[in-house]
Amino acid sequence: MEQPATFHDLEGASVYITGGGSGVGAALTDGFLAQGANVAFIGRSDASAFVEEMRDKHGRTPLFLQGDMTDTELLRATMVKAAEAHGPINVLINNAANDQRHTLGETTPEFWDWMIEVNLKAYFFACQEAARQMRDKGGAIVNFSSISYMMGNAGYPIYATSNAGITGLTRSLARELGPQRIRVNALAPGWVLTQKQMDKWATPEGLAAHLERQCLKEYLTPEDMIAPTLFLASNASRAMTGQCMAVDGGVVVSG
Repeated sequence: MEQPATFHDLEGASVYITGGGSGVGAALTDGFLAQGANVAFIGRSDASAFVEEMRDKHGRTPLFLQGDMTDTELLRATMVKAAEAHGPINVLINNAANDQRHTLGETTPEFWDWMIEVNLKAYFFACQEAARQMRDKGGAIVNFSSISYMMGNAGYPIYATSNAGITGLTRSLARELGPQRIRVNALAPGWVLTQKQMDKWATPEGLAAHLERQCLKEYLTPEDMIAPTLFLASNASRAMTGQCMAVDGGVVVSG
């Protein structure tokens, strides 16, 4: 998918993406590399083939740092390594998440803790380290939320709770970090049809029902998330912070 805009200030930027080797995260890695940014990303699964693909496509190799981002010390260490390779982080993209389906009745305290660690705690501590590196220099943080909690979706209450928390975190940190010229915004995708979604959750009936709720009658792809993320990461949105921008084909409308 050819991107409709070039954000010149992202050329040479030091960008760190969680989950940047698959799904939406891989599309974002591709998109930032196309802008001339230097990209580092963390992921649990081996992304060597993807790294080679990006090197061949862009002539530059993203820095893949394998690990589990719920390990806070490891997460922090990978962000320090990213800074050593590319300079202090200018842009943090908190993208990685897990929307494992579950119900209230079956949820155990252990599953609750794991879901919160993946979907909220890791976001918080990635922001903490990014803010440390951005201090007095400015920068942009984009936290991926979801319209799931805005819709009141059932089927994954901890995931919906986490995404509501991400929006709250975004607003609070925007206020705290604004004096340091650090902008913090959230991006709330609709149902983006990654391969994981198609393999695990999508059914013909569910897809049709969701499309009926969208104003725009086209399914969303990972590539649809690139340009909005680039916009929030770039100086094109220099006057925006503390916002949650829905990119959902028009399921949730406001104003």
